[in-house]
Amino acid sequence: MADFHIQTGILMLNYILSRRYLVLNMFFFVFSILSHYCSSCPSLVSGIRAGKRNNGLEIFTRSFPCFKELRSIFYVDKVKIIPDNIYELLTPVALAHLIMGDGSAKQYSLKICTDSYTVPDIIRLMNVLIIRYELDCTLRFHTPTQPRIHKQNSMPKLRAIVGPYMSQSMMYKLGEAK
Repeated sequence: MADFHIQTGILMLNYILSRRYLVLNMFFFVFSILSHYCSSCPSLVSGIRAGKRNNGLEIFTRSFPCFKELRSIFYVDKVKIIPDNIYELLTPVALAHLIMGDGSAKQYSLKICTDSYTVPDIIRLMNVLIIRYELDCTLRFHTPTQPRIHKQNSMPKLRAIVGPYMSQSMMYKLGEAK
């Protein structure tokens, strides 16, 4: 499970460690991309989440104005949003990272967990997936307050779009073997 924050121009990435090798692979895949922005190596952290003690890895970048600008695009009053210009921002690389972080493999499909967004934000994101990438998507509610995006009939097309940008350990989310 990953959590990504941008705070005062500093990019912070937290990964809760489990016994799953895939989580570590993903963490170091992302760290290899961001390492030149960091002034130190990842550190071990411990905390309580949902009443359970968790251990994790955490990276912090140096403070850069570009990260502050990113924060202003994706957060309004400390609330994560899908910005109006998501069509321009959701490149194949960005979509691959969205899937690696928030995607969940289902038999013959992919679910993107969008629990922290409003329904209009999710519809905005779905419109990009449908119009820009020509992906077949549906909106389903995991619970009455947790809408999620499901992709079913366009998995081969999705693999072609994001596959080159994904960590090998995350390819199972696209219906491919690890």
